[in-house]
Amino acid sequence: MSLPYTNSPKVNFDPARALQLARDTLTIESDALQAMNQRLASPTDDSFVRAVSLLLNCKGRVVVSGIGKSGHIGRKIAATFASTGTPAFFVHAAEAAHGDLGMVTADDVFIALSYSGEAGELLSIMPLIKRMGAKMIAITGNPESGLSRLSDVHLNAHVDKEACPLNLAPTASTTVTLALGDALAVAVLDASGFREEDFARSHPGGALGRRLLTHVRDVMRKGQEIPSVPSDCSLVAALLEITKKGIAMTAVVDDTNTVLGVFTDGDLRRLLERIHDFTNVKIADVMHKNPHMITPDKLAVEAVKMMETYRINQLLVADQDGKLVGALHIHDLTRAKVI
Repeated sequence: MSLPYTNSPKVNFDPARALQLARDTLTIESDALQAMNQRLASPTDDSFVRAVSLLLNCKGRVVVSGIGKSGHIGRKIAATFASTGTPAFFVHAAEAAHGDLGMVTADDVFIALSYSGEAGELLSIMPLIKRMGAKMIAITGNPESGLSRLSDVHLNAHVDKEACPLNLAPTASTTVTLALGDALAVAVLDASGFREEDFARSHPGGALGRRLLTHVRDVMRKGQEIPSVPSDCSLVAALLEITKKGIAMTAVVDDTNTVLGVFTDGDLRRLLERIHDFTNVKIADVMHKNPHMITPDKLAVEAVKMMETYRINQLLVADQDGKLVGALHIHDLTRAKVI
């Protein structure tokens, strides 16, 4: 198999060296994360806990700022905070000095990202933010930097070397900064009691949102789509109802629409082993009494769990009084992308 670019005079591609660099990159960045982990475990450094405390007590929003690669990392950190229950946004450090600083209020917590800790764009606005009254967290690789001295809390993201073979391109340092931002967001969401349901509300278009926000009433069959027969009808009439409604079952109800039982395709197959003439058979004599049911206010994912537990493909939906209000087939849940 020919390798791409190997015939180009401008490219000196060595597959073995490329693979070794990939492994070196992963090792260097993994080592940097482990070193960060050890710093957080130090009994003499409470900076992370103090940073989390600032964020938990924030009455405004979390504002993340940086420039260059730190700015790209900052956008992701702000997005993570926002999606996990902490209102947050990113402000580009250069734009902040030209009007965007007006987005920051005294109630906010400002997180400044700069590995050197000496980014001029951030240093120029930090005194203004401090004068405003907002709290400041600096994440740098230099505890003695200008940003660290101006901040209320400094988090040390120092790395021994970058993964770049020239030790120039931000690689290990950006990985550590990103992981540290994730660690802050996770600690804050846990302490604030953030739950799956809260996550779903900020991700309504995702798979988790569908699972946690979709209720049985949203996907169940209603009205004329519900297969239902009275308890005094014949088995033949019940089979016609099953065929007409197309979900391989029918509910059996009394004159108040209270569910008395259910009859499914599976019940029919089992019945065929015993009875061959259905002419005089009443549905009440062969229905399955006390069927599995679910209320319409339950989450659709709970219906999925019931179907899996009882190995069934259909469920009747009844209100708290046992009145039939809907029917659910596993295909309805599939179409709704709950499964």
